[in-house]
Amino acid sequence: MKILLPVFLSISAAFAQGDSLYVSTTGDDGNPGSQAAPWRTIQHAADSARAGSTVNVRGGVYEERVTINVSGNAKDGFITFRSYPEETAVLEGEHLTPEARSGMFVIRNKSYIRIEGFEIRNYRTAEHRLTPLGISVIGAGSHIELLHNNVHQIENNFQGRDRPGSGGNGFGIAVYGTDAKTPISDLVIDGNEVHHLKTGSSESLVVNGNVTNFRITHNIVHDNNNIGIDVIGFEHTAPDPAVDQARDGVVSENLVYNITSRGNPAYGNDQSSDGIYVDGGTRVLIEHNIMHHVDFGIELASEHRGRTTSYITARNNLIYACNTAGVSIGGYGAERGGTDHCTVTHNTLYGNDTSDTGAGEFQMQYNMTNNTFENNIVYAGARCLMTASKSGRTAADTLTVTINNNVYYCDSGAAASAWGWYPASYTGFDKWVRATGNDGHSRFADPRFVDPAKGDFHLRPDSPALNAGYYEKR
Repeated sequence: MKILLPVFLSISAAFAQGDSLYVSTTGDDGNPGSQAAPWRTIQHAADSARAGSTVNVRGGVYEERVTINVSGNAKDGFITFRSYPEETAVLEGEHLTPEARSGMFVIRNKSYIRIEGFEIRNYRTAEHRLTPLGISVIGAGSHIELLHNNVHQIENNFQGRDRPGSGGNGFGIAVYGTDAKTPISDLVIDGNEVHHLKTGSSESLVVNGNVTNFRITHNIVHDNNNIGIDVIGFEHTAPDPAVDQARDGVVSENLVYNITSRGNPAYGNDQSSDGIYVDGGTRVLIEHNIMHHVDFGIELASEHRGRTTSYITARNNLIYACNTAGVSIGGYGAERGGTDHCTVTHNTLYGNDTSDTGAGEFQMQYNMTNNTFENNIVYAGARCLMTASKSGRTAADTLTVTINNNVYYCDSGAAASAWGWYPASYTGFDKWVRATGNDGHSRFADPRFVDPAKGDFHLRPDSPALNAGYYEKR
């Protein structure tokens, strides 16, 4: 039953009470948006709210796409769209047809917006040229927060491809900075679960183009058929090449697992998806993440000739049971881009390259300059392949990767350990050190994890990696 109050009085009263607005499946967009007389659609709230408003969406299923048409500001604060406490508002895409590139939640050229606690699901297409997204942030803007949302079953089910790696596209959460003058900045993506996606050639969670000062933290990304978390540059997302590069961000304390491109129509049987990928980004800290049962754990590279992923620090991450390499740097072909001034340090790599691809624990590919792999714990699998290299040196025969102060181990022992350093390969830890000059201060010793079979990679009190500059995993 509607409460028949004069509309102008009701709206005034609602805004006077700290802008707490309400949406319910039993509401009406002709209502004032109060708790007693809520609106019916989230879109009406997205057209009507103002700076400082909190839009409380009551539990239930909402079959609608929502475009945020309002902004908050620094003085009055965020506009928050959230599931009402202890309830879940569901954006349901089951009966909606994607239109070109379209999201269930869209923020375009808006600032001071927070989206919190929604379930966003079942947005699908089989059309090659259509792109479904769970949450899309695009254009320019600042102070955008995507918090504790559950995004799943966003799918592009196109079964063909133009060429290997080029099929349909879909995204769970995508942030595209497309403005040449104004970036998307002060972005927080925290505590979301992004899972069971079919993204084709695209990514589960991505920042791309003119995006700066971002934090991607505490997310769980899993069971998707392409890249988990991606930081991208040089894809012509922003029209000015000088700013077409996601930069100055943190990717921290995320859990990424069950990510593979094998069986994805865009890739066939290739196992080339990453848990965390920096493809042309710069000045990014990647720390305290856990990746397991993905294709590559962490990849730092650029797919664009003459461009590099640069000044990345990957530290204190746990990477285990990957199908291919634990960590990979350098472009995947000589004609691609490369990796410059990137540091991989204090990470734990355990039992990677489970598909026996020859990528090993640490893979070095093409176009690498000024990179470092130091102070890591590396426990290789049955093949005991520690490093693999397609191009370990530049044309000037100078080192392109500094490798030192690591602890290595495999069950078959130091003499059986295998090492690639282009153009040669070596068997035996001592031979590797003598021939290449790498790892002069490293050791081959059992790090003595507590119980890796149960995922416990804490170090025992008698570990040789303790008190030697190595990170004790929490």
